[in-house]
Amino acid sequence: MKNIFPVLIITGLVFLFFWQFFLKGLLPIPSDTIIGLYHPFRDLYAKNYPRGIPFKNYLITDPVRQIYPWKNLAVYMEKNLNLPLWNPYSLSGTPLLANFQSSVFYPLNILLFILPFSLGWSVLILMEPFLAGIFLYFYLENINLNKFSALLGSVVFSFSGFFIAWFEWGTVTQVAVWFPLVLLSIDKITSSKGKKFSIWNAVLLFSLVSAFFAGHLQTFFYLFLVSFIYLFARWWQYGKSKKLLALFTIYYSLFTIITSVQWVPTLQLILLSARNIDQSPLTNPGWFIPWQNLVQFVAPDFFGNPATLNYWGIWNYGEFVGYIGILPLILAFFALFFRHDKKTFFWGSTFFISLIFALPTIFAKLPFFFKIPFVDTAQPTRLMFIIDFSLSVLSALGLDYFLKSKSKKEIFYPLIFIGTVVIALWLFVLFGGRIDKSLIANLSIAKHNLIFPTFIFLISAIIFLVPILFKKSNRLTTILCISIVGLTVFDLFRFGWKFNPFTKKSYLFPNTQTINFLQKQKGKFRIMTTDSRILPPNFSVVYKLEDIAGYDPLYLSRYAELIAASQRNKPDINPPFY
Repeated sequence: MKNIFPVLIITGLVFLFFWQFFLKGLLPIPSDTIIGLYHPFRDLYAKNYPRGIPFKNYLITDPVRQIYPWKNLAVYMEKNLNLPLWNPYSLSGTPLLANFQSSVFYPLNILLFILPFSLGWSVLILMEPFLAGIFLYFYLENINLNKFSALLGSVVFSFSGFFIAWFEWGTVTQVAVWFPLVLLSIDKITSSKGKKFSIWNAVLLFSLVSAFFAGHLQTFFYLFLVSFIYLFARWWQYGKSKKLLALFTIYYSLFTIITSVQWVPTLQLILLSARNIDQSPLTNPGWFIPWQNLVQFVAPDFFGNPATLNYWGIWNYGEFVGYIGILPLILAFFALFFRHDKKTFFWGSTFFISLIFALPTIFAKLPFFFKIPFVDTAQPTRLMFIIDFSLSVLSALGLDYFLKSKSKKEIFYPLIFIGTVVIALWLFVLFGGRIDKSLIANLSIAKHNLIFPTFIFLISAIIFLVPILFKKSNRLTTILCISIVGLTVFDLFRFGWKFNPFTKKSYLFPNTQTINFLQKQKGKFRIMTTDSRILPPNFSVVYKLEDIAGYDPLYLSRYAELIAASQRNKPDINPPFY
């Protein structure tokens, strides 16, 4: 019962963030892009909206162009007692189970079976910040942080830039939610030194398997790598027990066996795909986090925002935004500067190493120079998952240390550091146009979007001054903690609501006369479009129409060769395929 209050707070925050779903019936999926960007759907509203229904965010079309159709088809086939091995509706037929992102075996897919699919999808999405918050709260409490610190860390991670950018995909952050539960399980097992079997043994195996089946291989790779290093560190800390080592060997062996139903066909598809051909990482300016985009940790919309159609930075916004809130960032740096313990060292090191390999450093480029399999086709910006998680834990460690510290004036150092960055950004937006006049229009966007972070910074500074100026008391500490969590929620929710759409159910793959006509045609046939704005690739999956086109990161190289030869009108199957 002692933990019921934080759980209720996290539940309430999730309800608040998704209020449009609960109170207005809007779905957390960018279906407004379906009827705003593509024909024949735009034609349904052409009379009143000749240019299409206004849509919120052009950047996040992949949930409706990939994940939703694949999962919809997989569940449809499973409900009809068919193993979802093959997708006959895209690319003239292509693997479905093996493409991994269809996440056929994911345990939480049960929601898609027991609820109408669009409703089940919505619940699946809102479960992401809920589960991430709950699991991280219990992990942080288990490492002896006070309840307010644990609550802050859980809120920061659940609504961080990484989560906000990816949660409507239904795969990437579905993997991430299991990370803190994996860590908590490791802690519980290692602290008992494996002397007796407990529920945590099963929890570790279930959380690892669930994270793998959730549907995003690269995110799981980072989860697995960091959690394995964490396991080794804990095993070393608790006496290097041979029994414990044997126990974990059994668990990971079981994990490998259970998940083979997914990774064996996926590995086969990877080997048959054009994945290693269609990537050009070192020539792509957005493959790594650009150095200048580090300012997005302080001002997330300094380069604009795709939701307001004024993004002027390098492609793409969602890959680079790691914003965790101004106040939590101050606390994270406070922990890095002054908290000297193993927990801070581990997560501080994890943060810096992840950042080094996400930025265009020489170390980050080594896997691509040496063409290390799998790693050389994985975009390093996705390390934002580990970066934001580390910062979230560090912010909790920072608050815990701040509340216990006798010399609270040390908080001035991270305040001065972040304040200097804010001042430097203001100097740039005010005077940068004099140096380069071509930046004037863009700097006006940056200036406008710097006002709110500056306001949040000033409020944060005032909050941290209160315990320095006034005598310590339990009541003051409680007010301080509530203010810190409250300001963080206000900051991150504003950021999240701005980026993510909530849309009408009627916008989600509506029927049109054209589609009805095609569905009524008898016999076996395939369709093609001559313009990507007409029934774009994978939309046909939802309507059970067989298309020669498709949109998949794992497409068969032989099919790409066929299309290339067709386009070139000669037997030339050399890459690139475009």
